[in-house]
Amino acid sequence: MKTLDKIKCGEKGTVVKIEGAGAVKRRIMDMGIIKGCELYVRKIAPLGDPVEITVKGYELSIRKQDAKNILIK
Repeated sequence: MKTLDKIKCGEKGTVVKIEGAGAVKRRIMDMGIIKGCELYVRKIAPLGDPVEITVKGYELSIRKQDAKNILIK
């Protein structure tokens, strides 16, 4: 397993676990990223932050710091 921040542009993955505690984990889940959902990495900013992903049919930009809390396979 690896974290979302390690995925390259154009790759897909399935969420296995969301790490973190309290507000951080809750905010990620409120964006629609939950266990079992499929993510597609659309774009990565030139300096690596943020990462644009497609989840459940919509585009979402997520900070690299938050992406480190999302384990995918």
